[in-house]
Amino acid sequence: KALRVNLSDLAAKGAKPAGYLLSLIIPKGIDERWLKGFSRGLAADGKTYGCPLLGGDTDRTTGPVTLSIAAFGTLPKGTMVRRSGARPGDHVVVTGTIGDAALGLKLRLDGNAAKRWKLTPAMRRHLASRYLLPRPRNDLAEVLRRHASGGMDVSDGLVGDLGKLLRASKVGADIAVARVPLSSAARAAVKAEPKMIETILTGGDDFEIVATIPPRKLKAFLAEARRIGVPVAEIGRVIASEGARFRDGGGRMLTFRRASFSHF
Repeated sequence: KALRVNLSDLAAKGAKPAGYLLSLIIPKGIDERWLKGFSRGLAADGKTYGCPLLGGDTDRTTGPVTLSIAAFGTLPKGTMVRRSGARPGDHVVVTGTIGDAALGLKLRLDGNAAKRWKLTPAMRRHLASRYLLPRPRNDLAEVLRRHASGGMDVSDGLVGDLGKLLRASKVGADIAVARVPLSSAARAAVKAEPKMIETILTGGDDFEIVATIPPRKLKAFLAEARRIGVPVAEIGRVIASEGARFRDGGGRMLTFRRASFSHF
């Protein structure tokens, strides 16, 4: 997960992974089996995503294992997908499904949630997997670079991260919540507890991509995403007045106690 969340940032910028640095601080007497498994997992993902370990640092601690990864990517000069490029009339799109990871964390913290939501074992496994092991959309990076006017990865929640993109672009957006793509597990959770839609939209850890696509490029973008097997949903439009408006099926604007996860 430490590597993949960085790969997600590269994907959202349209960059190709080039390598990463690892800082690892471990306690004395660490379980060597864990360390070997950790190393094998990193090596496997580095090979899968074409992102080798370039170096870093190791140290000892009296506390818990601490690790930090910084990934680097490359792209043609002047082609990075920025947050500041969205324009009125652009379509707002997201990849994959939203909210699964936040619900997966909820399951770990609330032992009765799966029962209340009437989740099948497969649904529980799906939500847990989405929280524990992100699936960065690096296959879509080049397509985004050629078609998106703006974009970023959804790490802190769709509402908050889209808000960051819109503020950087000095525009707003009208979003139809009913068009936000949800997994069957997320739909079951919302059906059982409608308030879970706030957790889904603001909880974070999705590591999907939210992007804005000019109208003339939408058809080609969707076709290319479909060709490489990345699911994409169009959920709204960029508007001139600033701020994101998330509307329910009746057209009413939703309000949220907290737009996204906050690091500070």
